[in-house]
Amino acid sequence: MPQTLLGPLPLDAKIHVAGHRGLVGSAIWRHLSDRGHTALVGRSSAELDLRDRAATFDFYAEQRPDYVVLAAARVGGILANSTYPAEFLSDNIRIQVNVLDAAQACGVRRLLLLGSSCIYPKFAPQPITEDSLLTGPLEQTNDAYAIAKIAGVIHVQAMRRQYGASFISAMPTNLYGPQDNFDLESSHVLPAMIRKFHDAKVGARPEVALWGSGRPRREFLHVHDLARAAVALLERYDEAAPINIGVGEDVSIRDLAETVRQIVGYEGPIVWDPSKPDGTPRKLLDVARIESLGWKAEISLVDGIRATYDWFKDHSPLAGAGDR
Repeated sequence: MPQTLLGPLPLDAKIHVAGHRGLVGSAIWRHLSDRGHTALVGRSSAELDLRDRAATFDFYAEQRPDYVVLAAARVGGILANSTYPAEFLSDNIRIQVNVLDAAQACGVRRLLLLGSSCIYPKFAPQPITEDSLLTGPLEQTNDAYAIAKIAGVIHVQAMRRQYGASFISAMPTNLYGPQDNFDLESSHVLPAMIRKFHDAKVGARPEVALWGSGRPRREFLHVHDLARAAVALLERYDEAAPINIGVGEDVSIRDLAETVRQIVGYEGPIVWDPSKPDGTPRKLLDVARIESLGWKAEISLVDGIRATYDWFKDHSPLAGAGDR
């Protein structure tokens, strides 16, 4: 095993942020840029399809980055995961395998693979510790995506064992913030709520219908906090085990909906549809390990939702004739 490469990221180090235009990647890119990093590398999916192995290897052979943050992924909420499980499995495994193999082949110093808290069993003890991985069955509505992300964790560990690579993986909780996906066919729960309440307010609709019972509990982390965590891990963490990134607090979906309704300013009632799936009953992460490294979430859920709604109104074409 080579000497550890921990310590401050050099401001002139070449850093490839894979998925730099998405919710997570764009936040990490902004944070690195604000810190003064001068050699950031990003390619849109139109410029570089990371599912294409030859193209990915050619890119890494040409660019030879020092660090990689693998934030590129096919993502979506319950509806998208349930409708397209084969694509979620295939696309994400190919992206991960190609990037990890190409990064190792060209001598990348450090790589951070970002996964998801959905890798943990559906009924894992709460809060969920990292050693819960592979101890029980997954939530069926997103098991294909979860299996792909679990494969990424194992691939990182295999790279460490076989090559001594200083690669790591981290599992964020539910993320939200600027650049989020507000499309109702593929979005996650929080941006979907923002969009639904906004549309109802603008359209003066008598009620808002939401999926499920509202009883499940979820934890939400603003992507600006996630970006700080990513840098902290590259600088301070070098272990084979995945590490959780979260807030350490959760909220019921019913209470979340009421908070979003108030922030958006919609005054009509909420109608719950219990015929739709709830997903995992609870998914709260144990964040003791990352907090022991000196990182802690700073943005409150109310402040984060308010800022995200402001971004949606100001930047998203889906906001339509919303209150600006």
